[in-house]
Amino acid sequence: MSTQLPKPLAAYIAASNARDADAIAACFTDDAVVRDENQDRRGIAAILEWKKWTEEKYQPIVETIDVTETTDKTIVTCKVSGTFPGSPVELRYAFTLDGEKIACLEIVS
Repeated sequence: MSTQLPKPLAAYIAASNARDADAIAACFTDDAVVRDENQDRRGIAAILEWKKWTEEKYQPIVETIDVTETTDKTIVTCKVSGTFPGSPVELRYAFTLDGEKIACLEIVS
């Protein structure tokens, strides 16, 4: 079991927990995609809108539990706490990187 995150992913989680929109935007490619709750958000503006909505509604705090590398993705298992029923929950964040930026993030339970 590892909790060593690649730099862009560590930056994303830190920025998310700090609710720092500029730092979150800096983690993604311009045409990045986030898949969460059966919806896709494409591009920085849509991703920031999604982050603002989820932060206002759920006030999530993410804690890394495990990190697994595959051929094309980094799977980060996290404990997510917030103002939602059943908190905390364990979620998997599947990140695809493009260089030092996140090209795709899929969040699954």
